[in-house]
Amino acid sequence: MQFDYDVMVIGSGPGGEGAAIKAAKSGLKVAIIESNLIGGNCTHQGTIPSKALRHTVSHFAFHAKYHDYSYPQMLENATRVIEAQTQLKTGFYKRNNVDMLHGFAKFIDPHTICICKQGEGELLREQYSAKYFVIATGSRPYNPNDIDFSHPRILDSDSVLKLKDNPKTITIYGAGVIGCEYASIFRTLKIRVNLINNRERLLSFLDNEVIDALSYHFREQGIRTRHNEFYDSIIANDYEVSLKLKSNKIIKSDYLLFAQGRTGNTDKLGLQNIDIEPNIRGSIEINENYQTIQHTHIYAVGDVVGYPSLASAAFDQGRFAATHIAEGKCTTHLIKDIPTGIYTLPEISSVGKTEQELTTEKVPYEIGHAFFKDLARAQISGKTTGMLKLIFHRETLQLLGIHCFGSQASEIIHIGQAIMSQKGKANTLMYFINTTFNYPTMAEAYRVAALNGLNRL
Repeated sequence: MQFDYDVMVIGSGPGGEGAAIKAAKSGLKVAIIESNLIGGNCTHQGTIPSKALRHTVSHFAFHAKYHDYSYPQMLENATRVIEAQTQLKTGFYKRNNVDMLHGFAKFIDPHTICICKQGEGELLREQYSAKYFVIATGSRPYNPNDIDFSHPRILDSDSVLKLKDNPKTITIYGAGVIGCEYASIFRTLKIRVNLINNRERLLSFLDNEVIDALSYHFREQGIRTRHNEFYDSIIANDYEVSLKLKSNKIIKSDYLLFAQGRTGNTDKLGLQNIDIEPNIRGSIEINENYQTIQHTHIYAVGDVVGYPSLASAAFDQGRFAATHIAEGKCTTHLIKDIPTGIYTLPEISSVGKTEQELTTEKVPYEIGHAFFKDLARAQISGKTTGMLKLIFHRETLQLLGIHCFGSQASEIIHIGQAIMSQKGKANTLMYFINTTFNYPTMAEAYRVAALNGLNRL
């Protein structure tokens, strides 16, 4: 059978980009399909705009200028980053001879799709065939049917990036990563924040000491957090939103941001035509090679397959899938310890085990701390809030977990990640003790924490 393309990639986010570029560099004829703008949700609705917004807010807050700027003005500062990223990614595809097709892709049969797009008042359909497909359509905010998201005062993590108002109060329902990040952003802009958490603690997958630090700083910043609460109803009018909780509390605010997870973008792909049935959150089941269970020539990567739902992991998954297509095998897999980056203010990053996990597993461990207030570089920069925490085996000194809270945490963590990934004696506390670090630097925290830990033995 003659195909139009060797590989068609649906979605141009990190997963689609990784797959398309790798397949093209392997000599295959490749097309990438995007229903919106090149770069996908990551570039236009998710990671890039929210982190650019957070950086701008953090910068002006540090220089005590936040009172001069509104939320919409802060958003404007993110547009230049989005434009630069879009141009960069478009250039990747052009240089690698990847055809860019615009519209919504829908499977007709296992080797054929149609692309639907609006043109001169009518829906145009183009039909293509391919030997292989990679589904990389990403995800969107989870919107329960009983909440009216068409109302301008009820937001999700996409529509909050289009908010033209500068609210005085906002309620954030959901205290996961997205909810906590936006709580930090809004509160730094002196907007009163109510944060509603369905669980007993914030971000319970983190190390308890880091959770305690985050909770403390949220209280100090004036964020009102309510734990173990669930919504009963959400009613909005022209002036405010009323959130009624099952505990009979009623919380009123100018806006409500609903941040309760995400759903895979699979509902418009025509998967029923090829016998693929996503789960309740729109995720597609795959094997270890990212092949769908029903069709080995159809792959899926990124948010659309669920965990770990990280842009960096999605890019790698795309590369691995394309390698398997091009070579018939792929011996590389996602690393065991994927770092977590949470862009609250201050930010959080961690890799490896937490104290509570090691306690449950009955592993003998010790910890070492370095507090940013004691580091010369942090004193020079004025960003002294935070700490680096190393968890290591008491007998072998092997690094078991690294947790960082404070400015540049998501950058600092990678030094420890690199050492943790080493084999044998290279992965021990002694690396940091015997290595000479630049001075003054934030990286010096590793030497300070390692010496602190060694002194505990």
